[in-house]
Amino acid sequence: MGTVTIGVSIAVPEPHGSLLQELRAGFGDAAAHGIPTHVTLLPPTEVDGSELPAIEAHLFEVAAAARPFPMRLSGTGTFRPLSPVVYIRVVEGAQGCAWLQKQVRDASGPVARDLLFPYHPHVTVAHGIDEASMDRAYEELADYEAEWPCTGFALYEQGPDAVWRKLREFPFGGAVVPPQATAPTEGASLPAHQGQGLSFGSRRARGVWPDPNERP
Repeated sequence: MGTVTIGVSIAVPEPHGSLLQELRAGFGDAAAHGIPTHVTLLPPTEVDGSELPAIEAHLFEVAAAARPFPMRLSGTGTFRPLSPVVYIRVVEGAQGCAWLQKQVRDASGPVARDLLFPYHPHVTVAHGIDEASMDRAYEELADYEAEWPCTGFALYEQGPDAVWRKLREFPFGGAVVPPQATAPTEGASLPAHQGQGLSFGSRRARGVWPDPNERP
């Protein structure tokens, strides 16, 4: 089947997603229209296409262990000078994102991999453009705010045209079973965490989900 490039992310919903995508394009980021606005859980990763069913089954298991949590974006940050990126900060939901991405990359799963830098959930709004435009993105979105309940994540594939397209959504609680996948093994549920309705049922849920309201 050949090699494909995949990624896993939490989509920023409408109207926020399209607005930030258009703003990113307006800052001069040519890649903007090929990248849906998102919070990354698994960065671009090359896999054999034949592994996709196993990857979907794994992602179903991860999603089945989670429950919705609040997400809130506020203001801007930057990875410069280490990386030419300006981003919107995730100020609520960061710890939930961190838990999810760790489960996605679990060493026992089909997409185990290390990261070049420590995980830091964010929404990119400028990448690899000139410094003046990066500064403009940082300043113009300094007061940006958005919030929504995170209810799942999705698997994406990058096409030959460099456009990222959604392959499948994975709602929390395991509402949909992907092809050739089976429901996760049920185990003892942990109590809801601090009244946020976060609970666990599958063997993937090792440890305790961190406080979703803790700031990054």
